[in-house]
Amino acid sequence: MLRLLKRFVMCESPTDSKPAVDRFGRVLAAEWKKRGVKIEFLQQKRPGNHVRVVWPSSLARQNGISARAGQILVLGHLDTVYGLGTIKKMPFRVTRERAFGPGIFDMKGGLVIALFAAEALARAKWLSRRRIVFLWTSDEETGSQSSREVIEREARRSMAVLVLEPANGPKGKLKTRRKAVGTVDLIVTGRAAHAGLDPAAGVNAVHELTLQAVRLMRLNNPRRGITVNPTIAQGGTRSNVIPAEARLTIDVRAETIGDMRRIERKLKTLRPILPGARVAVQGGFSRPPLERGASAALFSHAQEIAHQLGFSIDECLAGGGSDGNFTAALSVPTLDGLGAVGAAAHSPDEHVIISALPDRAALLASLLATL
Repeated sequence: MLRLLKRFVMCESPTDSKPAVDRFGRVLAAEWKKRGVKIEFLQQKRPGNHVRVVWPSSLARQNGISARAGQILVLGHLDTVYGLGTIKKMPFRVTRERAFGPGIFDMKGGLVIALFAAEALARAKWLSRRRIVFLWTSDEETGSQSSREVIEREARRSMAVLVLEPANGPKGKLKTRRKAVGTVDLIVTGRAAHAGLDPAAGVNAVHELTLQAVRLMRLNNPRRGITVNPTIAQGGTRSNVIPAEARLTIDVRAETIGDMRRIERKLKTLRPILPGARVAVQGGFSRPPLERGASAALFSHAQEIAHQLGFSIDECLAGGGSDGNFTAALSVPTLDGLGAVGAAAHSPDEHVIISALPDRAALLASLLATL
C-alpha cells in the first residue's frame, strides 16, 4: 500500500492543471485495469476528466445487475490543493510510522484504500450482490462544479454512498455530519467625493461595508453551528477619495437545511444603512449539509464491522463540506470519512498513519461485502 501511495503522491494533480489531473487519472485507471474492471473517462474541457470504475464488470453482466437503484457508490477525488512543483519542496517521506507528502491525506490515501479493498474481495472470491461504482472526480477541491451533476446522477441509482474523504483525528472518526458551506459576496455602491474638500457630498462605501459586517456578525450562532464570517474586504482607490465601491466576501456555514435556508433569507433581505448607499448580494450556499439522519444506519453498521475486525471507530461533525453533502441532500444514505487516518490536510505537514491503511481497507471491503 505504501509503495502505491508513494507513486500516487509523486504524480501531482492540482485542480487547476488539467494535464496533470488527467495524467494522474490515467495512472489510477491503470491500477484498476489490472483488477479487471470497466473504466470510463468522463471527458471535461475544464477541469480534468472524471474517472468512473464499475466493479466487478464481468460479474455484473453475468448476474444482470442493472444501473437502477441498488448499486453502491464510492466517492473520491483526483485533485489536490497543491500547485505543480510542490513535491520538490515537500517530498514524499516516511518518518515515525507516518508518510508525508502533498495530497497524501486528502485524499490519495483514500484512493489506495479503495484499490486494496477491491483486491481483498477479489482474492476472497466474493460475489457481489450489487454493482459497485467508484467515481473519482477532478474538481472537489474547488467546489465540484463540473462533477456535481454526475455525482447526483449516480447517487440516485444507489442504495448507499461511501465517501473516501480523510477520517477525522488520530482515532479515525467517521464523519456522520457535515456543515452546509457557501461563499457570499456583498457588493456596496456609494458615491465618490473629495475626502478633504467636500466629504459630505459622497457616500462612503467602505463605511457602509463595515456597518454591514457588524450586522452580519450578529447572525453567528455557535450553539446551532451557524457561522457567518467576513473573510475578504476590498474598497477604495485613493487615500483622499471617499470610496464609491466596496466588496465583502463572507464564508457561511450551517449544520441543518433549515438553518441554511434561514441564513439565505437573511442575506437576501439585507438593506443599506447609510442614505444613498446600495447593496447587492451574490452567491450563497454551494453545498447543502450532511445531516446525521442520512448516515446513522450506515455508521452503526460500520461500527459493528470495526468491532468484528478488532478496532473501534467513533463519529464526528466536520465543519467543511465534501461531495457526500450532495448525495445526502438527495436522501441517499451516506457515510463520510472512510479514507486515510492522519492529519494536517492542505499544509506542509500533511500526513497519513501507515499502520491504519490496512484497517481502513478492511473496513471498506467489509462494508462493500455486507451492504
